Amino acid sequence: MSQNNTTQVKVNIPLVAEMAAEGKTPDFLFWVGSAGSYDDRAKKISKAFAKILAFAGVDFAILGAEETDSGESAKRAGSEFIFQMQALQNIELLNTYGIKNIVTCDPHDFSILKNEYADLGGVYEVWHHTQFLQKLMDEGKIKVNTKVFANKKVSFHDPCYLGRGNGEYEAPRFVLQSLGANFQELDRNRERSFCCGAGGAQMFKEAEKGDREVFVERTDEVLKMMPDVVCTACPFCMVMLTDGIKYKDMKDKIQVLDIAEIVASALGL
Repeated sequence: MSQNNTTQVKVNIPLVAEMAAEGKTPDFLFWVGSAGSYDDRAKKISKAFAKILAFAGVDFAILGAEETDSGESAKRAGSEFIFQMQALQNIELLNTYGIKNIVTCDPHDFSILKNEYADLGGVYEVWHHTQFLQKLMDEGKIKVNTKVFANKKVSFHDPCYLGRGNGEYEAPRFVLQSLGANFQELDRNRERSFCCGAGGAQMFKEAEKGDREVFVERTDEVLKMMPDVVCTACPFCMVMLTDGIKYKDMKDKIQVLDIAEIVASALGL
């Protein structure tokens, strides 16, 4: 992706608290997540998606400093107490503000907000950003320039918590195929996709015994296809695939991009 095709777009993102002070509630809360807030690579994804939301005229806001971790990694690591403590704090805040609809770029947060917060009193309509991008395209609110990726070979890595965890396989493919790129599936895809190696809090612990790292195995599958761009839709997968491409010394030949970054580029943002 050539950065020369994009323009620097500044987006003034309102805070939920600021809107509440004016007696307003956003149609959608953009849940940025811990990775999207603090990880330098993931922050680029958050910015790209925020630009798309603003470009499409979506009424959205973020919690800013009021947002705390969803507790997903703590739960997957086995600490139910820490998870519930985090979740109840978040639910109280979200319900106080009257939040009904949430969109996030992190499938781990998407999954836990959608499926497990309800048991603690947090009932929301939750969208993963690939689903929301498809929604914006279906409604005609964003129309991409199909020339930007017309000559690019693009493959998609299914994040576990989006695909097998929540059965969403079509939205990211719909979006990528709408770009007019040469879309080619990895050998293991959809229900048979292979984990990047970071989920279930594995990101934060040492590797277990075995012959090779999971991310190296998945990277070899990417290299078999030799795409110009390998796309994913998860900040954890982004880290693992980027590390794998660097490990194989292929970073100058294969780009690792989030689907939001690809769409933003095709919109000239």
